[in-house]
Amino acid sequence: MNQNLNKQRNMTIIEKIIKQHSNKETIIPGEIVDVEIDARVARDFGGANVVKNLINNGLSIQDPSKTFFTFDTNPGGSDQKYAANQHYCRMFARENDIKVFDIDTGIGTHQAIEKGLVQPGGTFVSTDSHANIMGAIGAFGQGMGDQDIAAVWARGKAWFKVPASVKINLNGKRPKNIAAKDIILNLLNIFGANKLLGKAVEIYGEDVDKLTLDERITISSMATEMGAIIILFTPNKAIYQQLESLSGIKSPLIFADEDAIYEQEFDIDMSSFVPMVAKPGHPHDDTSVEDVKKTKIDSAFIGSCTNGRLEDMRIVAEILKGKKVASGVVLKIVPSTDEIWRQSLDEGLIKIFKDAGALVSNAGCAGCAAGQVGQNGPEEVTISTGNRNFAGKQGRGEVYLASPATVALSAVAGYITDEMVDNDVPVEFERKGLKLVPKKDSNKKISEKPLVVEGRAWTIFQDDIDTDMIFHNRYLAITDINEMGQYAFDNLKGYENFAKEAKENDIIITTKNFGAGSSRQQAVDCFKALGISCILAESYGAIYERNAINAAMPILTYSPEMISEIDLRNGDIIKVDFVKGEITNRRNNKSSKINPFYDVQKEIYLNDGLL
Repeated sequence: MNQNLNKQRNMTIIEKIIKQHSNKETIIPGEIVDVEIDARVARDFGGANVVKNLINNGLSIQDPSKTFFTFDTNPGGSDQKYAANQHYCRMFARENDIKVFDIDTGIGTHQAIEKGLVQPGGTFVSTDSHANIMGAIGAFGQGMGDQDIAAVWARGKAWFKVPASVKINLNGKRPKNIAAKDIILNLLNIFGANKLLGKAVEIYGEDVDKLTLDERITISSMATEMGAIIILFTPNKAIYQQLESLSGIKSPLIFADEDAIYEQEFDIDMSSFVPMVAKPGHPHDDTSVEDVKKTKIDSAFIGSCTNGRLEDMRIVAEILKGKKVASGVVLKIVPSTDEIWRQSLDEGLIKIFKDAGALVSNAGCAGCAAGQVGQNGPEEVTISTGNRNFAGKQGRGEVYLASPATVALSAVAGYITDEMVDNDVPVEFERKGLKLVPKKDSNKKISEKPLVVEGRAWTIFQDDIDTDMIFHNRYLAITDINEMGQYAFDNLKGYENFAKEAKENDIIITTKNFGAGSSRQQAVDCFKALGISCILAESYGAIYERNAINAAMPILTYSPEMISEIDLRNGDIIKVDFVKGEITNRRNNKSSKINPFYDVQKEIYLNDGLL
C-alpha cells in the first residue's frame, strides 16, 4: 500500500530535482539518495584542501567539464596563505583541464547563475555555505566541506538525505519601503535559526511571483542563516528570459506538482512587514529599524552574495547621488560580479559612489569572508548588507545587517536610519607533479574503530553554536589538522580555554543547531585533532552534519529528556554506544536511548572517512 502511495506522490520542487538526478523511481523525505551533481565547485580557501584530498587518496576527476574553481573570498590574494592556496589550485587546474573563475570574476555562486553552470532544476555544490542561493532560480545548491567536494569531483555524485519540504505563503501586498532584505529579515524574526532546520522551503504569493532575480538571490542567500537546507522559488517567464539572456542557454521548466505534500504550510501577511535590521551577533536577532534608529555607526558595507547585485547598486546610487558619506564614516561598496561592476561603471554608478566618498573594490565576497575590504576593528560599529554578523565574522566590532537602502541612508546620516538626513558627523608554466594519477596500491590498512566510547562530558547547553564560535574564520587558511585543535571554541564565550583543558576521549554534549553557519571542515577537524571521542546534540547544522559524518567524527542526536533521565552533569564519565543508540552515566549507572548511527554513517566511520 505504501509503495503505491509513494508512486502516486505529488512532488515538491526539491523532490523533483533529486529524483531527476538519481536512479530512484520515488523520493521520500528522510531517505538517503545518491544525487548526480551538475556543477562542482571549490573556492580559494577550500580548494587547496580539496586538491590535497584527491592527491592523497589517489583519486581522479570524473568530469572536468563540470568541475570549477572560484576565487572569491580573497580576490586580491592579499594574504600569503590565500595567495599560496590560489596559485596551488591554478597549477592543479592547468594540469587537469579545470576552469578557474579567477580573482577578476567575482562571487562563484553568482557566476554559476550568470554563466549557466546550473539551470533551474539543476544541482550545484560548492565549498560555499551559501551555495543554496541556487534556490533563487529553482535549482538545488548545497554547501559542502573539503572531503565532500573531493568525493564529488571524483564520483560526480553525492549522498543526500532528502529534506522535508515546507511551504510559506506570503499573502498581501509588499509595502513600498520593504526590500528583499527586509523580507528575509522579517522571516528570520518569525522562524529564527532552527525552526526550519534541515527543511527545503518553498515561498509563494502574488507579490512573490513579481520578485526579480536579484531579489530572489537576496532571499535565497540567507536560507543558511535560517537553518534551512534551501529556499526555493518557482521561476516565472521573466526569470527564464533573464537567465537565457545572461547565459545563452534555454532553461528547463521546474515547479512543484499541484497538491505536492508539504510537512508544514505557513500563511504570513507580508503587508505587515517593516524595515528591519539584525542586531550584532545573530542574523535571526531582528528588530525594526525604528527600534535602533540613531545608533551611531563608524562604517557601512554594501555587497556580499546577498546584496551585491546591479539592482542593489542602482538603489544605492539613487540615494548617494549629490550626497556625501558622513564625516568619520567609511562606506565600502563591493559589487558581486565583474559584470555588475562593469555595468555599474557604464551607468555612471561608480562615479556617484566615488563622488560620495565611498571606497569601491573589485568584485568578490569582501568582508564576509575576511579576505577583502569590509572588515571592522574592535569596538567599530558597522551596518552591512551581508548575510552574517556572527561575533568576529566581519571583524572584531559590532555588525548590524540591513537592506542596501538602509545602509546607504545610514552612511549619509552617520547613524542607523531609513530616512534621508543631511548630516556631517565627525564620525606558460612548469609542471609541479599535480596531475592526478590513481595510486597503484589502493588497499589501505585501517585500524579498528570503536563503536562504544567512554569519556568525560562537556555539557555546553547553548543553541545555535555557529562555526565561527567553533573555529573562527581568521584560521581558515590552516590546512594542517594538527594545528587546528588549539583553536577549538576559542570564539565561544566562556569556553575560550576549552582546547587547553580538553582531554583525549572527552565527549561534547550540546543542544540545538550545533555547527550552524559556514561549510568550513576545520570546525569538525579541530575536535578530531584534540581526540574528542564524539559529539551529542539535539540537532546539527546541515553542512556540519555532513562534514562530521564524512570525516568519521562520531556525532549523534538525542531527545532533551535524556539529560534528566541520566541526571547528566558536567564532568560526568559517560559511555556512548553508537550502534545500539545508548548512553550511560557511570556516576549513577543510569542509561537512556539516543539516536544510533545511520547505516551510511557507520559505513563511513568504519572506513575512517568518506575518502
